[in-house]
Amino acid sequence: IGKCRGIFRAFNEIQLRYAEKLDQREDIKAIECNVRLVGLSIGEGYTSDLVCAKEDGSLMVRETVQRKHLLRPSTARLLDASREYWLSKGTKDWGIVLDE
Repeated sequence: IGKCRGIFRAFNEIQLRYAEKLDQREDIKAIECNVRLVGLSIGEGYTSDLVCAKEDGSLMVRETVQRKHLLRPSTARLLDASREYWLSKGTKDWGIVLDE
């Protein structure tokens, strides 16, 4: 991934394929993967899958999830915690990327 700072390490195929798409977008300046959410009260060591610096100076955050895991209570709690974390940092462009 050319726009990634350092070595890109994907945890799943969804993360890799979506990062490849982001790498081609002109509005994406830099991509970081597996960004630790410091101070998160649940999910010790939880990381956001993709955090992208956009050309306009804003951030875009994407969490990648297999559809079959989406309804798990633990997955839902972590996704909610991630969304709240990034909203508290002023990031409004947060989303989930699913397989298929």
